[in-house]
Amino acid sequence: MDRKRSCTLCGGAVMLLLLGHMINALEVPLDPKVLEGLPQPPTITHQSPKDYIIDPRENIIIHCEAKGKPHPSFSWTRNGTHFDAEKDSKVIMKPNSGTLVIDISGEKVEAYEGVYQCIARNEHGSALSNNIVIRQSRSPLWSKERIEPITVQRGMSLVLQCRPPAGLPPPIIFWMDNNFQRLPQNSRVSQALNGDLYFSNVLMDDNRNDYICYARFPHTQTIQQKQPITVNVLDNSPSGERAPTFMQPPGMHSTSMVLKGDTLQLECIADGLPTPDISWSKVNGDLPSGRFSFHSFQKTLKITEVTDADGGDYRCLARNRLGSNHHIITVVVRAAPFWISAPQNLILAPKESGMLTCRADGNPKPTVTWSVNGIPIENSHKDPSRKIENGNIILSDVQTGSSAVYQCNASNEYGYLLGNAFVSVLAEPPRVLTPPNHVYSVITNSRALLDCASFGSPLPKITWFKNGQSVLDGDLYIIHKNNTLEINVARPVHSGKYTCIASNSLGNKENHVYLEVKEPTRILRQPEYKVVQRNGMAEFECKVKHDPTLFPSMIWLKDNMELPDDSRFEVGSDSLTIHDVREDDEGNYTCIRNTTLDQDSASAMLTVVEATPTPPIIMEQPDPPRDLELTDQREHSVRLTWTPGDENNSPIQLFLIQYEDSLHEPGVWVNMTEVSGTSTTAHLELSPYVYYSFRVLALNEVGLSEPSAPSRQYRTNPAQPEVNPSDVEVIGTSPDSITITWRELTGLESNGPGLQYKVSWRQKDVDQQWTSLPLANVSQYVVTGTPTFTPYEVTVQAVNEYGPGPSPEVVLGYSGEDLPTVAPENVKVYVQNWTLAEVSWDAVPLSTVQGRLNGYKVSYWKLRSLQKQDPEPKKPQELIFQGNETEGLLFGLHPYSQYNLNIRAFNGKGDGPTSSNQIFETPEGVPGPPADLKVENLNLDSLIVKWAPPVEHNGHLTGYLLKYQPINTTDKLGPLKELLLAANETSITLDNLKHSTRYKFYLNAKTVKGAGPTVTEEGVTIMDEAMTSKQVDIATQGWFIGLMCAIALLILVLLIVCFIKRNKGGKYPVKEKEDAHQDPEIQPMKEDDGTFGEYSDTEDHKPLKGSRTPSNGTVKKDDSDDSLVDYGEGGDGQFNEDGSFIGQYSGKKEKDTAEGNESSEAPSPVNAMNSFV
Repeated sequence: MDRKRSCTLCGGAVMLLLLGHMINALEVPLDPKVLEGLPQPPTITHQSPKDYIIDPRENIIIHCEAKGKPHPSFSWTRNGTHFDAEKDSKVIMKPNSGTLVIDISGEKVEAYEGVYQCIARNEHGSALSNNIVIRQSRSPLWSKERIEPITVQRGMSLVLQCRPPAGLPPPIIFWMDNNFQRLPQNSRVSQALNGDLYFSNVLMDDNRNDYICYARFPHTQTIQQKQPITVNVLDNSPSGERAPTFMQPPGMHSTSMVLKGDTLQLECIADGLPTPDISWSKVNGDLPSGRFSFHSFQKTLKITEVTDADGGDYRCLARNRLGSNHHIITVVVRAAPFWISAPQNLILAPKESGMLTCRADGNPKPTVTWSVNGIPIENSHKDPSRKIENGNIILSDVQTGSSAVYQCNASNEYGYLLGNAFVSVLAEPPRVLTPPNHVYSVITNSRALLDCASFGSPLPKITWFKNGQSVLDGDLYIIHKNNTLEINVARPVHSGKYTCIASNSLGNKENHVYLEVKEPTRILRQPEYKVVQRNGMAEFECKVKHDPTLFPSMIWLKDNMELPDDSRFEVGSDSLTIHDVREDDEGNYTCIRNTTLDQDSASAMLTVVEATPTPPIIMEQPDPPRDLELTDQREHSVRLTWTPGDENNSPIQLFLIQYEDSLHEPGVWVNMTEVSGTSTTAHLELSPYVYYSFRVLALNEVGLSEPSAPSRQYRTNPAQPEVNPSDVEVIGTSPDSITITWRELTGLESNGPGLQYKVSWRQKDVDQQWTSLPLANVSQYVVTGTPTFTPYEVTVQAVNEYGPGPSPEVVLGYSGEDLPTVAPENVKVYVQNWTLAEVSWDAVPLSTVQGRLNGYKVSYWKLRSLQKQDPEPKKPQELIFQGNETEGLLFGLHPYSQYNLNIRAFNGKGDGPTSSNQIFETPEGVPGPPADLKVENLNLDSLIVKWAPPVEHNGHLTGYLLKYQPINTTDKLGPLKELLLAANETSITLDNLKHSTRYKFYLNAKTVKGAGPTVTEEGVTIMDEAMTSKQVDIATQGWFIGLMCAIALLILVLLIVCFIKRNKGGKYPVKEKEDAHQDPEIQPMKEDDGTFGEYSDTEDHKPLKGSRTPSNGTVKKDDSDDSLVDYGEGGDGQFNEDGSFIGQYSGKKEKDTAEGNESSEAPSPVNAMNSFV
């Protein structure tokens, strides 16, 4: 008979054992102290991967580790034949291991490549490793090749092939330049999955001679370089714009195969100008949420952890403004074998039966074969206790000594699985593996788990006892499948000695454990809010009540952080004292009391105030009240009196009275009532079935006092409940059920023992009796089998051993809703204008709503424009109409477009079916503004106005309205002129304009519905207005004006000086003795010193006639005024470096005219300049 065996094992050296014919991670415990000498067939524990690529520079290490009892021996096969490691001096097998270490120094690695398999044997069977394929990594060199330069016209597409040498594993490809900088990639230029570099269209910037493909071989960390590729981009016949076509993969359809669990990468690269945008979608489905991502600028779709559902057709769409193109990739998902149920180790007792299962799946379906100890089962010795049925091995009436290791091989064309599972036939009496006399400690009201881990063959049966009495599986105790005993809510009464007994046909074994249920840790005196003056002292108390066997520690936190490392903070055994308080000490202080089993915490604020100049009156918390006395004792009331303590300089504001219910919540004090600070007595209303103790605290401005000593206990008699559960709700959680919830009564409200809740329900407005059910210790109940969305009446009444509570209030609720079943009909759309439509529909019958009708959802979306093709489909918009509305308006529609619309009703459960789609069209509207308005200067009196059609035509364009007017220098507008232009025009030349004039232009596009928005632009009919403006700006600069003023002033000073010299009185020495017989008008210059004869300015102011002898020998008469022209234009006159004129007296023999006869009239500026020289 098949039997499921399990046992649980606890402790540091104890292990878990599960026995049976379908179990997970089955192991035989091998701790020698526990199960010394227990036999076990071999189990492979560690092995190298199936595909093992080695580095030829390092030794080969092929791992094979196994365990068993006795320890197994190891052997190997290579390429299907025995591999004798001892005969090869380069091969070493590690001691007590099957791991091979092959020294390949000085050897060819190829000699050790092959398929290896490890066999681990002992007297109970043989386990096999996987077939381990050993291959060396390879990084071959690039073949020598001459790469001719590639010439391509601008705008054409281009592919630069990499084609790296085949390596093992395959290399990682990247493109770089001569400076080892990665070539920039973008949506136009990107690297394909095969390493080639694709250009959707080339630009002049792509012209370069250092496109270099690199291949990095990851195993050997070597990099190989391809010869640089030169790309020459020509611009003599550039390619025009074109719609997208696919470069990779080519054509309209391709197929890709991927294995289940692997990563799928689909690639689409398109050429086109402008550069196309790539988008992806799955035909008849959605991309898998959370597992897909886009790479290489949307050109690669990556799906991880592929499943069967990922198979199908995927569409990649390439789009630019000239059009779109798509490619369908059919993904076929195949699967290497994978386990559905791997064979598991099986331990049987003699004469028992069992079954080994081996269930695997894959695509295609794998072939499953069995072996025994490494030998195909059909070739192994015949065993009458073993047979194969439906791929499973059935074992019956097994015998001692028939232990073996079975191998299951599941294989298809994409791989294989090899599973080892041993069958161990053992006869072992029970052994309890849980340490004896182990003590379990838990806190009251928490969960307790007592372990009883055992082992035996046949499987032992576990029985639990407490203090000698049998423990039964039920509400109080739960016995788990691993034989652990659980007490869900442990109380002190559950403390004691527990015994577990393990029994099988070979004997019994018992073990004792102990449970201690501890009292919880509770802070009784919590820290209180403090207001402390700066430089004062603050003290927080934190007194705790705990189990006497536990020793709580205390941790203080400030604002949830550790206390500052400051000696002013003094931590006592039950308090925290802060000396010399500062402003930064203000904050929230928390006390945490920890034990090894639980903890409790409490917090209080510290506020720091400024110290008063004079010593303040020290105010403290009041002293606790005293002398508590109970008087006027009645069934449900009592009077409490007390004597107040010292106020400590702060009047008592009130007294707080607390009680403890030692029957229901011992040790917990609850605030009961407050009375004024002038009272010393209080009348207290009491509840039945409570063991009261009272205490009083006084409150003043500083804080609460310590509690008074408790009063004597006062017990009230039990009674029936006075209140019923509150917050009763009826919730429809599913179409066929209702959930009834309520707030349970507290122990104080129960009024007596045996508290239960009588839950009653019936269908409303139906002649039906109440259905009632008593429940205890729960706060909800689910009624099943109800009709959909049906009203129910519900009551919840408290009942105890002394009777029921008051008559409960009836609460109305509904069972759960279901989705509406009918779609709205008679859907009509009335188009109001080009942006507004009205929709109406018939309401669905309320009987089909199956719930509360919340309203209707109207979904509408733009299908297409009636004028042009939209770049992408519009997402649906949704309007919600509440309640019973059956009509509404659709705003914001696009003019001259086709729309689709449908409607569905919805309730609290969700949406109902969708109505049939209604297609409607919006009329033409006014167009959008013309795009890209520009005004260019043609010549002095002409301008060219250019524009682009509106982005939104919103109908058929009928033309353009162009208006323009001049703008004068005061920014006033001149007369306005209008031009009506054809719809196909996008520019116009305006002649006969005023030159150097600014014009303002207004342009509208028009449809039959009218003109659209206006765009404006300005232009000027002067070519270089900016330069003129620049020159004017320089002339108005301050530095330039200052320089001109300085030059003018200097000239004025020079003229004044010359004028003074010219008009100065006295004689000028001309000649000491003048020949009287000479002509007075002809006075020769003295040849020795070049001076003239004397003359006086006292003579008449008449011009003196001088004479000059030209080169032709004639004398020029009546030419008495000196002139720069006379000296400067003769060819021999010149200026000195200081600006003075020379040459008049330079020794020319022709010019012997005496200059002393010059006129004495007021000189002209020219004469003055000559005189100054």
